[in-house]
Amino acid sequence: MIPALSSARRVVVKIGSALVVDAAKAVPRKAWLDGVAADIAALRARGTDVIVVSSGAIALARRALKLTRKTLRLEEKQAAAAVGQIRLAQAWTEALQAHGLMAAQLLLTLEDSEDRRRYLNARATLTTLLGLACVPVINENDSVATAEIRFGDNDRLAARVAEMVSADQLILLSDIDGLYTADPRRDPTATHIPVVEAITPEIEAMGGEPLPGYSSGGMRTKLMAARIATGAGVAMAIAVGDVEHPLRALADGARCTWFLPAPEGRTARKRWILGTIQPAGSLTVDAGAARALAQGRSLLPAGVRALDGEFVRGDAVVVRDAAGTELARGLSAYGSADAARIIGHKSGEIEALLGWRGRDELIHRDDLVLL
Repeated sequence: MIPALSSARRVVVKIGSALVVDAAKAVPRKAWLDGVAADIAALRARGTDVIVVSSGAIALARRALKLTRKTLRLEEKQAAAAVGQIRLAQAWTEALQAHGLMAAQLLLTLEDSEDRRRYLNARATLTTLLGLACVPVINENDSVATAEIRFGDNDRLAARVAEMVSADQLILLSDIDGLYTADPRRDPTATHIPVVEAITPEIEAMGGEPLPGYSSGGMRTKLMAARIATGAGVAMAIAVGDVEHPLRALADGARCTWFLPAPEGRTARKRWILGTIQPAGSLTVDAGAARALAQGRSLLPAGVRALDGEFVRGDAVVVRDAAGTELARGLSAYGSADAARIIGHKSGEIEALLGWRGRDELIHRDDLVLL
């Protein structure tokens, strides 16, 4: 069943810089923002909570700071974000205020979603703001985020927020009306896909090759966002944003691609584990362990053949099979140094190997989420 925006209880809307900012003048697109704010007000009037994830801070400040080169150094981006975020918040405040709505600003980093305590704090703040009838406007905290610890794109940030607040739907407003079998700008035979029931390897291949470094967008990051969102039970749409009332157009049936939520239910804790964007390491398991995981069992040290990365107890790690296919994500019961000593061994040998007795499982099934 194709989701309907009009029936959503809670929606996260992601908006990119090109929609928010007039690139030629480096100023907010006030008329367009007013249309979006009107759409948000209409959703709020029907009782729908709305959270906005908005880019645009760096684009609003580059010209004022005379940072007009195509590529900026990290510290220049951070400086531009510090200046531009004020302007971005002001633009959203004015647009929403004109429709009787109160904007609230939150700046998040990757660590705010990967650290469980900070994640819960952010969720509590967002839930409280929604209860107070505010419209949270979120952006990545680019003024402090480094290249190593950042989302790098607001698609995945929006997906993480949607999972965090148990949203019904995530709407990615884009320059394209959804997913195609190939890039329609390069391949005239590319076909539009209106509904995606599951994120398969074939679907992921339609996003193109991985972009170098830390991506700032593109279809590939949207598909990564779809995996996070749908795995958390959130429906996601990719829709054209550069129209006068994009949310109203979507509600009225504008062409888009809907990604359907995964049918199986997961606890909030397992949704958080699944949504981890930067796992600290990986474990490669043998065929027997892979079968055991598929049957809902825990991961024992004996079934692990290799370990990669440095992590501490409680960190999220990826579990792969011998071919490199990602099977699951989970929280390791051991740090990487201890885990390296016990992998390939039976649980009864752990005490002799480490000099102390920990858990029998390397990852307990309660801390494990299958993909």
